[in-house]
Amino acid sequence: MTAWDILDKVINASVLPLWVVALFLAAGIVFIVGFGRHGIDFIKHGFSQNSFSGLVEKLATKEDINSLKADMDGFKADMGRLDTRIAAIETNMDGFKVDMGRLDTRIAAIETNHFGHLKDFLTELTSILVDKNVLTNQDKARLDNKLRGM
Repeated sequence: MTAWDILDKVINASVLPLWVVALFLAAGIVFIVGFGRHGIDFIKHGFSQNSFSGLVEKLATKEDINSLKADMDGFKADMGRLDTRIAAIETNMDGFKVDMGRLDTRIAAIETNHFGHLKDFLTELTSILVDKNVLTNQDKARLDNKLRGM
């Protein structure tokens, strides 16, 4: 069995996710290259410290960190104000919902009153038509019964 067979079995075993296997392989390659170049010092110190000196210079200074902290404090204050405004909007929306409920009630009342006026008008109209002998009393009674049923 070769190393490639072992590698194939590890990848296909689905014991570890593929990205974990890739991470281990990358770490192994880095270790092999580092140990090949620097020997036992690689285990003690990693890659040569000279390559990291440029990285240390690029790191943020204490003033930069304090500036970032101040910016974060301002951001937190802005978020607090935003939360307050959102709460106010939610309160206004609750009031709006109550107003919409009242409006629905008023519209229903107007519809009821309007239909009541219409029924009164139709009753009066049938009475006039009976007086003018256009309708008979039976027709008027039938229409009145229909109006009561509505």
